[in-house]
Amino acid sequence: MRMPGTATSVRGAAERVPPAAYFVTSAVFHYLGPAFAVLLFARVEPLGVAWLRVATAAAVFAAWRRPWRAVRSAGARQRRLLLAMGVVLGVMNSLFYLALQRLPLGTVGAVEFLGPVLLATVAVRSRRNAAALVLVVAGVGLLTDVHLVAEPWGLAFAFGNSALFLLYVVLGHRIARDGGAAGIDRLGAAMLVATVVVAPVGVADAAAAATEPVVLAAAAGVGICSSVVPYICDQLAMARLPRATFALMLSLLPVTAVLIGLLVLRQVPSAPEVAGVLLVVAGLAVHR
Repeated sequence: MRMPGTATSVRGAAERVPPAAYFVTSAVFHYLGPAFAVLLFARVEPLGVAWLRVATAAAVFAAWRRPWRAVRSAGARQRRLLLAMGVVLGVMNSLFYLALQRLPLGTVGAVEFLGPVLLATVAVRSRRNAAALVLVVAGVGLLTDVHLVAEPWGLAFAFGNSALFLLYVVLGHRIARDGGAAGIDRLGAAMLVATVVVAPVGVADAAAAATEPVVLAAAAGVGICSSVVPYICDQLAMARLPRATFALMLSLLPVTAVLIGLLVLRQVPSAPEVAGVLLVVAGLAVHR
């Protein structure tokens, strides 16, 4: 049973933390988990890893927040929002891992950011923002050119993930603003939906790990690092930041992806890849 005083004190402590701190934590875990997931691809297919990721996150939210209570108290509009968020989370994570199977983490990270920067640019129209958009598109175009011939499917999955990541930002803000402190509960409900969405394509592949406790433990760690810590931090940041500001701060993600890909996966970027990522970051530096 949750004590009212305890809940209030925890909420107060959460509000005292600067939203930028939540964002930085999310940025690190956003790619740290997937980096470890890549290491699992030798034992489990990407869609199996995707299902284990969302299933682990759903189990954590179920045990911690009991999100079905948020569904019961939600109106019809809120339930549609949770259903949409669940579908986006499920398909987005699946495409993300299919892209990671074929492309370096830094490239997937830079392409993933294209959707949010478009969102930030549309929100604030100016010549400076137009220049920022040109830089970002040039950077993504350079990265695309590097991998277009060798991995066309990898790029298709990466761009699909980018489009869904934009929807994640939009829907995530609606959940955070509409739900306040209940945003995390509603996020947990959406994660339950995501588990069902990925199940038809992921359960069979995930079954390969059923008899390997070490692999299951590693997959559970990926789920916590990828879908629990960063998504909770996103909700706490989204509740206090305008959507355009949050989208703009996502400029950290391409850099984070390259650094984690280098340190964890030993993926040394080529000169064109470095140039492409730097153009993306430069675009965000110019953006106002």
